[in-house]
Amino acid sequence: MKVTGLALVPPPTAADLPKVTPELLASVLARYSRSNEGIAAIMAKVDLANPEASIDRILKFVDYGHASIGGLTGGLAIALDGVSMWLAYKIFEIAQMADGQESSTRYITMDAANVATAEELGIPVDLAPRWNDLIARSFAAYHAEYARLDALAVAQPDLVRLPPDAKPAVATRLRKNYALDRARYFIPLATRTNLGLVQTSRMWAVTVKHLDSLPHPEARTAAALIRAELVKLSPRLTRHSFAEKSYGEQARQELATSLSLGLDRLSAAPLADEVWVHVDRATSPFLTETQPVAEALNHRANRYAQQGTATRRMRVSFAWNNMAIAELRDLNRHRTGHRYTPFIQVGFYLPPEISHSTPIHAALLADQLALTRELMQRGSASYVYSLLLGAQTPFEHSTHGDKFIYEAELRTGMGAHFRYADHLSAALRAFFEKVPEARAWVVEGTAEPE
Repeated sequence: MKVTGLALVPPPTAADLPKVTPELLASVLARYSRSNEGIAAIMAKVDLANPEASIDRILKFVDYGHASIGGLTGGLAIALDGVSMWLAYKIFEIAQMADGQESSTRYITMDAANVATAEELGIPVDLAPRWNDLIARSFAAYHAEYARLDALAVAQPDLVRLPPDAKPAVATRLRKNYALDRARYFIPLATRTNLGLVQTSRMWAVTVKHLDSLPHPEARTAAALIRAELVKLSPRLTRHSFAEKSYGEQARQELATSLSLGLDRLSAAPLADEVWVHVDRATSPFLTETQPVAEALNHRANRYAQQGTATRRMRVSFAWNNMAIAELRDLNRHRTGHRYTPFIQVGFYLPPEISHSTPIHAALLADQLALTRELMQRGSASYVYSLLLGAQTPFEHSTHGDKFIYEAELRTGMGAHFRYADHLSAALRAFFEKVPEARAWVVEGTAEPE
């Protein structure tokens, strides 16, 4: 695992501000909030040749809590190379105010060499040989299915939807995406990926504190490496980034819940689709909502346009019983509201083009299930690394109506993965039952290729 601090992106205010360090920027803006002198007058008192003394002087006067100042540091960019797909998922779950990107499964190495060692991931020593064997066989299944589906798409071109007049290079790319998007459910969650995030020092401190409080060795290693980079950019505020009792206790309880639910529901059989949507339109008696839903939606040119108060004030919670981790990794990145999953295997999804009953697949999934059960019975947090991307888990997201509509339009729109579209289309149908007046204005796509 490699962690690198990339850049500071300060907000464009006074001409001198781009020259300051993140902590000096934060301290200057904190002082600004307790002064009527104006930013230029405050900057005139700052010695840019000795910013550390200026920071200490200002913070001594201001006496603000670290969180309120940490949020003023501007965007600190950190890149994490070689983390597991599980840790990338977890960081996106924790860092809900960050902007970030993760390497696509279409571009990372699909090989057992691109997985951390059992020791690094906390796999019990006596189970490491079984785990290593599972990883190797999972990649073998992925490559075999990818090759088979790619050849099938060549022999039967109608299997792949192509844009009109698609050029040969585009047709080849979409054919290969067709094969990868269906074979990917065999990819181990332990596979290494890369991600980069941009967020303030305040949110980095929370993220690192959370990671340092988890029971997974990989998470604590990442916390130490990220902290080492943050110290270079924001040393005073980084001191608040160590493991803390409340984070550790909640992590302990969440793991206990996952182990209990996981052992009770553990299965390799595919789980049929179920969706749940709850809409709450209640408003206070002194601020009743009078805008029709149609008025909130009908002025939009696309999903990025502004919606009205009728949907912005509407609370929407939605959940699926069987979100495959392959889809969960992306739907988890919608930052608004709260997302929750016990991260268990209540079934295993394979697309219609791949059979569960093929002897090699059935044997692989049986062994994967047995290893996951053994790890869970031992109470090991490392059970997550025995999961493959086809493992299905319940997943819930609570947010507001405008954000739900945006996500539904995005995840059924052009270029959307076919399984995203299935899940979001089902959620939209349930939403329309509760808010029928939105049906005419929400653009449900058909996941056309791009």
